[in-house]
Amino acid sequence: MRRIITLLYIAVVSAALTGNISASFPGEVRWHNETADTTKINRILIDASNLADKTPNELMAYIGMRFEGTPYVAGTLEGDPEMLTVNLDEMDCTTFVETVSAMVLTSKERRNSWQDFLYNLEQLRYRQGRINGYASRLHYISDWIVDNTHRGNLRDITDRLPGAKYQVKTIDYMSRHRDSYPAMKDDTTFEGIKNSEVGYRSHRYPYIRRSALMTKKAPFWIKEGDIIAFTTKIEGLDVTHIGIVMLKDGVPHLLHASSKLGKVVLDPTPLSEYLRKNNSITGARFIRIGEQR
Repeated sequence: MRRIITLLYIAVVSAALTGNISASFPGEVRWHNETADTTKINRILIDASNLADKTPNELMAYIGMRFEGTPYVAGTLEGDPEMLTVNLDEMDCTTFVETVSAMVLTSKERRNSWQDFLYNLEQLRYRQGRINGYASRLHYISDWIVDNTHRGNLRDITDRLPGAKYQVKTIDYMSRHRDSYPAMKDDTTFEGIKNSEVGYRSHRYPYIRRSALMTKKAPFWIKEGDIIAFTTKIEGLDVTHIGIVMLKDGVPHLLHASSKLGKVVLDPTPLSEYLRKNNSITGARFIRIGEQR
């Protein structure tokens, strides 16, 4: 059962005194299962601390696999009011990648508590790293990449990969489909989303064409642990799915929260085959944690 807790002043002070908080801290958290989630976060981060010599990409792969088998459930972030939501029992493709990425950032800071994870999760999920209503959430992957790149959390490496091309697209799917988003029944929220879309009119972004990813050359420049975001033909939308690249015998596969398979899974089909079966995908963008090259 979902539970909302308010992090009390004494808890924040205690954590700060022990060096667990390096910046401002979320005031409220919506937990799916507070005890189980905090225990799992701490356990994964402590285990990851024994891999201090690993790169962020290697940690993405390691931590990502810790969630294999987690049921796929969409819409777990929705709730009124908007607040930082943690649900390790149910994930969609975005919350899976966000959760793993926040854990990697926390691990690379040499921190291993759930409080530090919450700080990094808010940093990744919200514009300028601060919750300020539904419209402050980085709903579009392009917005997520741009905002987090400016703050050093992510790096889009797509434009440096062989075969990189550019696409120009106006990203405004949410405001065009207001009725599909219950939170946007509120006029202020709707205007907030429209304002966030203004910066993405005729947005130019790099991507690797689908055909280029179905060649034998792909394994030579894709790294395990890369975040891969699939671009789409859908008008007004930049990306429809996101996951983590894994290598099996040198061949790229997709670790993702799959709606079709109903869980987080290391897809048994190679990435090239996955793309061949999904005609709506136009290509992909590749992102790494931090400022990796």
